[in-house]
Amino acid sequence: MNAPRFLDQALFADLAAQAAANPRQRQHHNLHRMEDACHRMVVGLQPDTYLPPHRHLADDKAETLLALQGCFGLLIFTDTGELLDKRLLQAGGECAGVDLPPRVFHALVVLAPNSLLFECKAGPYRPITEAELAPWAPAEGQAAAADYREWMRAQFNLGG
Repeated sequence: MNAPRFLDQALFADLAAQAAANPRQRQHHNLHRMEDACHRMVVGLQPDTYLPPHRHLADDKAETLLALQGCFGLLIFTDTGELLDKRLLQAGGECAGVDLPPRVFHALVVLAPNSLLFECKAGPYRPITEAELAPWAPAEGQAAAADYREWMRAQFNLGG
């Protein structure tokens, strides 16, 4: 029998530290097995990570995101890259999460150190395809990615 796994402050601190040590400034902690139909994970993210705009094209790839700690900026885009909507996702805040349907271009920008996100979507894991990446935004690892991340951050006018 599997034992309960708690989403406690010890896990949060460990995951935030792992994200800080990771060159990509993020770290996943899976709560599922890869063959499970429902994938659930806690993701530690630091402000210097870049999560490029993307969408999930499969009909079964709705995605639920919930801020467990810290603060995120969620941006929703049209298919041509126009900013359609934005929302602050903050643990304990007015809006803590979102349920995103498939085929919606979206991106997250991390607005506070040691931020943690709960993510849930259908398995199995499928890497993002070229068709799911936004053609109008730089891909992770490209020179322009840092500038684009800063543009996303600036949409939330948090200062500092």
